[in-house]
Amino acid sequence: MASSGQQFPPQKQDVQPGKQHVMDPTPKATCHEYKPSNKLQGKIALVTGGDSGIGRAVSHCFALEGATVAFTYVKGSEDKDATDTLGMLMKAKAPDAKDPMALPADLGYDENCKRVVDEVVNNYGRIDILVNNAAEQYKAAAVEEIDEERLERVFRTNIFAYFFMTRHALKHMKEGSAIINSTSINAYKGNAKLLDYTSTKGAIVAFTRGLALQLISRGIRVNGVAPGPIWTPLIPASFSDEEVQKFGSEVPMHRPGQPIEVAPSYVFLACNECSSYITGQVLHPNGGTIVNA
Repeated sequence: MASSGQQFPPQKQDVQPGKQHVMDPTPKATCHEYKPSNKLQGKIALVTGGDSGIGRAVSHCFALEGATVAFTYVKGSEDKDATDTLGMLMKAKAPDAKDPMALPADLGYDENCKRVVDEVVNNYGRIDILVNNAAEQYKAAAVEEIDEERLERVFRTNIFAYFFMTRHALKHMKEGSAIINSTSINAYKGNAKLLDYTSTKGAIVAFTRGLALQLISRGIRVNGVAPGPIWTPLIPASFSDEEVQKFGSEVPMHRPGQPIEVAPSYVFLACNECSSYITGQVLHPNGGTIVNA
């Protein structure tokens, strides 16, 4: 790390979702220190936003642990990232797992979520693990800048989709299944520059807690992960060159995290042998920021 606090070279992407393959450096979706142990052997996993960032790392770790993985992405802008992720998953695929699938979809609409779930079930027969992870974010200096169209767009992607995906996936999930929702440290500490995004992440925490209680009788666990500053395509697609350069330096560990540093939290929550007595909870891989909530 430079003495100025610079973490990354200046870079900016003008359109969301951001593209992982043009980032400098490329976010780390895997590392040689990760040692899989068949924690998810035979499981069927569906990860939204799995083409890049945290979603890619989660999908890859799930595949290494023996799961068959399907993931969603945004058609057009994320085609190359999705192809790259498919290649990673094919290499990581366990001998008894089925080939991974990449499904293009705008998850902000119920019919699209139903189509994704139906396609996964038609190919794999069921869903054992649902990871609601896809998100978008935009800066705003004041609440007056957030108009109705933008507010609806952010809420559709970040929380409506979680409801839609869950209601359709549950028809194909049985006792012992797991749902994992990606929230954010911003839900706990607030973020003045990302007000609408932060609001959706708070809604995800409440959704996770309420849904967990609702599904206890069905034997399905529901938990969340609240990452801190993680180097993903959302960052250069959301912030200025200067903000990107110093991204993550504000946390106690004085650096941003990599997606592979977050993904094991999802593996832990997906694995019944590891987390069978945990539901309605949120894990906090955030570089040392203390949250008491």
